[in-house]
Amino acid sequence: MVKDLNALREEIDAIDEQMVELFSRRMEICGDVARYKKSVAKNVFDPERERKKLTQIAEMSGEEFRDYTTGLYSLIFDLSKAYQQRIIGGETRIAQRICNAVENTPKVFPSYATVACQGVEGAYSQLACEKLFAVPNIMYFKNFDSVFTAIEQGFCQYGVLPIENSTAGSVNQVYDLMMRHNFSIVRSVRLKIDHSLMALKGAKIDGIKEIVSHEQAINQCAGFLKSMDNVKITVCENTAAAAKLVAESGRMDLAALCSNDCARLYSLVALKEAVQDEGSNFTRFICISKDLEIYPGADKTSIMAVTAHKPGALYKLLSRFYSRGINLTKLESRPLPNKNFEFMFYFDLEKSVYAPELLTLMDELSDSCDRFEYLGSYTEVV
Repeated sequence: MVKDLNALREEIDAIDEQMVELFSRRMEICGDVARYKKSVAKNVFDPERERKKLTQIAEMSGEEFRDYTTGLYSLIFDLSKAYQQRIIGGETRIAQRICNAVENTPKVFPSYATVACQGVEGAYSQLACEKLFAVPNIMYFKNFDSVFTAIEQGFCQYGVLPIENSTAGSVNQVYDLMMRHNFSIVRSVRLKIDHSLMALKGAKIDGIKEIVSHEQAINQCAGFLKSMDNVKITVCENTAAAAKLVAESGRMDLAALCSNDCARLYSLVALKEAVQDEGSNFTRFICISKDLEIYPGADKTSIMAVTAHKPGALYKLLSRFYSRGINLTKLESRPLPNKNFEFMFYFDLEKSVYAPELLTLMDELSDSCDRFEYLGSYTEVV
């Protein structure tokens, strides 16, 4: 005979009450263990002890529930280690950096600054820069790597870089460079992107034999480009450089995918406007600095992490966000150089920088990941 559903739920509720009480008691004892380990300078993580415990638990649970219980206890062990680390280590260097930055950063984002951008006059990075700063002194660099270097060496106070597009996806080159450079994200901005087919005055669309633009713009206009029969597609540094190339070429058979601002700047005319595949086409740019700056109202945080190269490592990391009610808005993986099938994970989080659980999470992740980089907390301009 099947039991009544309400009766079954009452049994579960009673068991849950016992489990919570036992879990709380277990964590209290873990705290005592941490204080003992601190007194004798012993490491929190004891891999031999953990392996033996998981083996015992698997045997106790029986074949039907073995996978479930080992998964559950692996997570419990991680939470226990994180709690012990907090007791032993106290506030970490990362938490101290965040608190100091919140305290020492000016209360208003600057209007005037020297800013590094990739490309030439008219680039979308310039438009993003002008949306962030009232009067920016923009210095242009040939590639993204040079923008990072200009910030690291103190040549420019800030840098503006594209990081993802709503149609074409992430700018992988920027993510890869993040692993090689030291910087902090201080703000981000979303920019509406409209690409038009621009050429010299007098050119005709049916006479175009070659189209030049940045790789991202080409991807964003893939549908339109497929309709252009027998046309060569050439990738260049950015859309503004493409417009400049057309303007200086003198060729009536050459066109660029670029913005209307570029067309005005380089005296080009539109052969066809708004040729991107999606009408709602946005690119997100980050503003970076050498020093950590956290301005009032920061509610987004970016981090990078390398987990242990073993099953369940990423799951355990993700469970930390879920347990604290922290929303993930971005998860990007990039292969680690000279490593086979190992990855750096990039995360964007939604949580106020003033929330205590965010600082606690940063502490825990810095201790539990093979490599952890706090990239900054900031607001996004829309």
